[in-house]
Amino acid sequence: MSLVRLNIKGISYSQTQNGAYALILSEVDGERKLPIVIGAFEAQSIAIALEKEIRPPRPLTHDLFRNFAERFEIVVKQVIIHKLVDGVFYSSLICERDKIEEIIDARTSDAIALALRFEAPIFTYKNILDKAGIFLKGEEPQRSPSTRKEEEEIISEELLSDDIEIKSDDTNYKKLSLSELKDLLSQAVNSEDYEKAARIRDEISKRK
Repeated sequence: MSLVRLNIKGISYSQTQNGAYALILSEVDGERKLPIVIGAFEAQSIAIALEKEIRPPRPLTHDLFRNFAERFEIVVKQVIIHKLVDGVFYSSLICERDKIEEIIDARTSDAIALALRFEAPIFTYKNILDKAGIFLKGEEPQRSPSTRKEEEEIISEELLSDDIEIKSDDTNYKKLSLSELKDLLSQAVNSEDYEKAARIRDEISKRK
């Protein structure tokens, strides 16, 4: 079976009643998107890895794993989303130490969080993308970034729930300047309030 490389397209911080988040992966040489429901902690860990300027005062679990692996010269070479059963994705970490390759099972959210920290490529099999991949309606190469953002939000809302809980802080963030948001983001990270940091980062991303 042929492998298809994926990039991280976006992550939704719209919090629903069940506390789920949506991670959207996109095939590198195509237009299909692969939406995956992940937990709040993993969503925050992925968001922090994506935002290079965020430096947690203490290592998160995935940072600890990376530090541990690097200390013992273990490298995560790639991540493969290799199975889809009843809507649940299964993944593997392809690791190497002393030129010996090992395969370790992992939850997809954990695997992607680690792939970001090791700058490792993410792959899935073509049959999985054929089964679970989706096209955005009216997708065209020349569509604007704002249009792409709106389409991603539609996917996230349909994937998660129709009942989205909007926190009062989120409304207040819209009234703040970009510099004020960045200051708040630093404060949230320093106090290790990563849920708040994720919401602030989402507001900053909307303005780019």
